Amino acid sequence: MNQDTHLPPHEPASAPDTGLPDDRRRRKAWHPEADAEVAALLRRLAATPWLIGGRHDELIAAVRRNEHALRSAVARLGWVLIIERDLVRLRKSPPSRPQAWAAQGPSPAACSWFFLLLAAAESMPPRTPLGQLVTQAHAAAAEAGLPTHHDIAERRAILAALHMLDDRGVVERLDGDLDRYLHDDQAPVLLAVHHTRLAYVIANPGALDPATDPHAWLEQAQREPDTARRMRRALVDDTCVHTALLDDAEAQWLSQRVRGDDGGPLADAFGLVLERRAEGAAFVVPDEAYRHFHELGPMPFPSPGTITHAALLLLDHAALHGTTEHGPGPGWRGLTGEAVVEALTAFGAHSASGRGGWGTEYVQDPNLLAGKVRDLLTGTHLIWLPPTTPWAGEETTDMWWFAPTTGRWAEEGTAQPKTARTRSPRRAPTAQHPQFSLQQGLFSATTASTNLEEPPE
Repeated sequence: MNQDTHLPPHEPASAPDTGLPDDRRRRKAWHPEADAEVAALLRRLAATPWLIGGRHDELIAAVRRNEHALRSAVARLGWVLIIERDLVRLRKSPPSRPQAWAAQGPSPAACSWFFLLLAAAESMPPRTPLGQLVTQAHAAAAEAGLPTHHDIAERRAILAALHMLDDRGVVERLDGDLDRYLHDDQAPVLLAVHHTRLAYVIANPGALDPATDPHAWLEQAQREPDTARRMRRALVDDTCVHTALLDDAEAQWLSQRVRGDDGGPLADAFGLVLERRAEGAAFVVPDEAYRHFHELGPMPFPSPGTITHAALLLLDHAALHGTTEHGPGPGWRGLTGEAVVEALTAFGAHSASGRGGWGTEYVQDPNLLAGKVRDLLTGTHLIWLPPTTPWAGEETTDMWWFAPTTGRWAEEGTAQPKTARTRSPRRAPTAQHPQFSLQQGLFSATTASTNLEEPPE
């Protein structure tokens, strides 16, 4: 961050007279460590938009120290930064791919009970027993005309919603064990209801009244109308942006503004490296910017485990056997959903199951594994799953389109599931010379000299 430093009180006699007041005659002193702290805070807030007093006190203090720089950066995204004595809340604009985000989120039942518990908490005292809150939530469900079953599935959904509220510090557990509610609806758990935080739960409330026009309110909550803000958020909060999947306005922004006054400075503010290729663009996280996967977000890839190993094998398989006809754009390769299940079945037959190998349930149920792999690759924006019509034109077939970025992990699928290379997809490209291969970047496998997009005229 650039900070102002006053000149010494006694100027040399030879100093020119600028005619400016003393408080305006200043020189700049650059403190790169302050820039690094702001960038680290921006990345942390993007991944963890709730900082709660008593849990994140040091981070809250750091946010206060850098409040002006943080607000300036998030304002370019259309985000709102709320800073209170014991709370920091980053309210984001709608995500660029809400369906993919929803697939990685809690179940619809847990989401419903999350908001029912919020509605009940509004009328609760600051200290309330768990059973009393849940009883009031059931009353709110009856008032809204929602069915209640009082079975184990409903208890699990309520318990998941309670953990979500506790994680956000909206309704915090003071004493007792929340998990006991699963078998005892009157479990001795004392909760703290923070009424002022209830208003911050919805990240992008907008200007419309949900009670008057719920459909219009949901539409504005699901999609950012401003193209520039939508693209900035996609670059900051998603793995990458694919040129082939953009509309005309988005493609124009990516072509004309991502390197210049709009995208480049934003990447710098977050301490990221802009990687621009013909296939798309990405903000890449340098290796030295993080220590643990959770700092990058909820879906690091690759990482150890059956699902990730199966995904890596599938990326290799698509590179060899995928079709390039009727794809979204150059470099995309497609497999039918049936072909994906067949490939995963073959992989499972040749992989050891059980301890140290693949999960037995995934080897026995390739369809279950396909669903998990689909969620992982969709969440990391490595595949696109539109309904497509086969070339005969007789019926619709689900296709898995593998993005050009999947070439970044070519041949990594041969690793064992528990020892897979644990690299994040957001890595800084190490190549600086145009003839060097960008193997450390997201869009690897081709050289910068042949794959970088020409700058717009």
